[in-house]
Amino acid sequence: MRKPGNLIRLALIVLTAHLSGSPAAAQAPVEPAQAGVGPAHSAEHWEVSFFHDEEKSELEIYDLYFSSAAHGAAAGVIRERGDLRPVLLLTSDEGRNWKYVPLKEPCWSLHFVDESHGWMAGESGIHHTRDGGQTWERTARLRGIRRVHFISRERGWAVGDRKTVLETSDGGRQWTKVPAAGEPATEPDHTTYGAIGSSDSGQVVIAGWSAPPRPGQPRFPTWMDPVRAKQRQLPTLTILLQSADNGTTWSASTSSMFGRITRVSLGAAGRGLVLVDFQDAFEWPSEVHAYFPGGRSERIFREKNTAATDVMLLANGEAYLAAVDTGGALTQSPVPGRLKILRSRDYSNWETMDVDYRAAATWAVLASAEGAALWVATDTGMILKLAQR
Repeated sequence: MRKPGNLIRLALIVLTAHLSGSPAAAQAPVEPAQAGVGPAHSAEHWEVSFFHDEEKSELEIYDLYFSSAAHGAAAGVIRERGDLRPVLLLTSDEGRNWKYVPLKEPCWSLHFVDESHGWMAGESGIHHTRDGGQTWERTARLRGIRRVHFISRERGWAVGDRKTVLETSDGGRQWTKVPAAGEPATEPDHTTYGAIGSSDSGQVVIAGWSAPPRPGQPRFPTWMDPVRAKQRQLPTLTILLQSADNGTTWSASTSSMFGRITRVSLGAAGRGLVLVDFQDAFEWPSEVHAYFPGGRSERIFREKNTAATDVMLLANGEAYLAAVDTGGALTQSPVPGRLKILRSRDYSNWETMDVDYRAAATWAVLASAEGAALWVATDTGMILKLAQR
């Protein structure tokens, strides 16, 4: 059997070749750089902007999006005395104040194209706002949608379970299937598209996976049965849909690899970051890969005690990771670990940034409006902002 790293790099060669316009066969796998960890930048600090600190109540944030320096939104649910209350948090003053907006159903994905127009993927379908999130209208009844992504007020995509990839050209009123999503020979019941990213140059990448049930698959989560989990390391089928013309035409490719691509962040000039999440009790909880112009790709981050949950590539080339310190213990433990934010300017040396000591999570998501402040939200009800001391 090939090594896990080789399987992942073989899949990413196809991706980098497409984005660079180079033939995949001409590119050989690149040996990964060893990611060093450097000291935090003393002038910067991730400070708490919001914390849901109410007795007998918990807030789990699913997604965070900033449409400008001032305007941001976070979707989640409040659990209180057995009740579940879907909510949206809104700020219009750079995070100094946050307002609770009740929602009719849980929503897991947010995307805005300006301070007014945004979309949510929820339990029963896709919702649209024209007033910055104060009110929402369901524009499509669609179940199983995991992510929504728009590049204008009219043009966008929705991806999710059962091999679903949909596109719209009228702001979400009408949705049609993307034919390339159905090309891989996989069963819809076991095929999910869960990540999408785009760039200003017209590149769009959608990543998915197919994981049919396997004989002997355990009934319990990894953290309850870690010994058995380590005995079932098998690759899954990764699916990549790629477009170089804002979704006018698509190409589909598949590759067998360990883990699942759960996040894609595209930058300028054919650069990008891919987060690979290992679902089982793997030797590493996650890996981050970068791809570069010319078709080169390499692994740029992997640590046994750090589970990366989101990646972000800024226009200036800086890479950011939101992660959780697992302490070298079970990678999918339900117990929150210390929140970590890492930054690299050369994709080889990583700064562990200074984060408020109260921040803990099992999962976190990054957000930033172009050229504005950086933000992170946790599944423990906290939103933090990168600020100068």
